[in-house]
Amino acid sequence: MYIDQSKIPQATAKRLPLYYRFLKNIHASGKQRVSSKELSEAVKVDSATIRRDFSYFGALGKKGYGYNVNYLLSFFRKTLDQDELTKVTLIGVGNLGTAFLHYNFIKNNNTQITLAYDIDKDKVGKVVGDVPIFNLDELEESLPEDVTAAILTVPSQVAQSITDRLISKGIKGILNFTPARLTVPEHIRVHHIDLAVELQSLVYFMKHYPIE
Repeated sequence: MYIDQSKIPQATAKRLPLYYRFLKNIHASGKQRVSSKELSEAVKVDSATIRRDFSYFGALGKKGYGYNVNYLLSFFRKTLDQDELTKVTLIGVGNLGTAFLHYNFIKNNNTQITLAYDIDKDKVGKVVGDVPIFNLDELEESLPEDVTAAILTVPSQVAQSITDRLISKGIKGILNFTPARLTVPEHIRVHHIDLAVELQSLVYFMKHYPIE
């Protein structure tokens, strides 16, 4: 079944990896069917939203039966390009960057940090979590063409200049963990993750919207 990806709302697309992770877990447990209610309780998304999301893919559950786990898993694997590896570089091997290298998305078959960069001479040349660390000054010479995404965990004052260098080397997507708001061409995808803002938001909701 052909699906026009451009017609899928971005909000739905962002939830797909969440669905895929849960479906992998229940498939491993041997379950063949899953209801929207079960999905809702597991991923904390309301049932109506799940049914609407799945309808974009022609996966309409049957009342009293639910969804076929194998069908959904197979479909989401193809949709999320789980059979195609996306190579990622990490810029900035500080505390957060080091944690990323050790984790290295081990539960994601399609994403892998293959090399990292830093300016600290004590880190350059070492290997952390099986990932080699290169000198940032050599980025233009050493960044492979098949690396298409980058994670930024650097001081905010240098984030833009490093971003410009990454884009000149063909990077198409950036996961930005700095407070800096990056300026990029329209064809470049940037996701901003400001941990301080997320924590502040969490505390606000804890205080003003307590869960009964």
